[in-house]
Amino acid sequence: MATVSRTVTFQGNPLTLAGTPVIVGATAPAFTVLATDLSPVTQDVLKGRTSVVITVPSLDTPVCDIETRRFNKEATALGAQVQVLCISADLPFAQGRWCGAANTKNVRALSDHRDLSFGMAYGVVLKDLRLLARAVFIIDAGCIVRYIELVPEITKEPDYDAALAAAKGITQ
Repeated sequence: MATVSRTVTFQGNPLTLAGTPVIVGATAPAFTVLATDLSPVTQDVLKGRTSVVITVPSLDTPVCDIETRRFNKEATALGAQVQVLCISADLPFAQGRWCGAANTKNVRALSDHRDLSFGMAYGVVLKDLRLLARAVFIIDAGCIVRYIELVPEITKEPDYDAALAAAKGITQ
């Protein structure tokens, strides 16, 4: 069976995605990423709470900065039963610096730099850049994927309203 080429664009230029795309209704795939203190974080972090998982190319870019700050702001309204995770291929040290400078208290930054474990398991690795595409995954407390948005042009922001409505819909 032939594999289907999957792409997103960066300023209109196509970029190939690597990894296995996850689908709505599937169990959240296994992964291991690093916290800003270098401790490993696995898919177990998803258990017991609704999770808004955003993937971004780099926190040090304008759109990623805007997006992560927006989800940080919106997290308060989602309530304690929802966690927001931001996964990028940035080094954990850079993520820690960014989080401190941005004063993000409601988003947990996690690094996929070492193995691209999350990116490959969810099909969001930008193959030629070794970064993650811009995407939003909403995963329920039982680790079932309930919503996915793969942003087709990575210089654009996601549909915040749709993602937030999906997260609220699960917790109500």
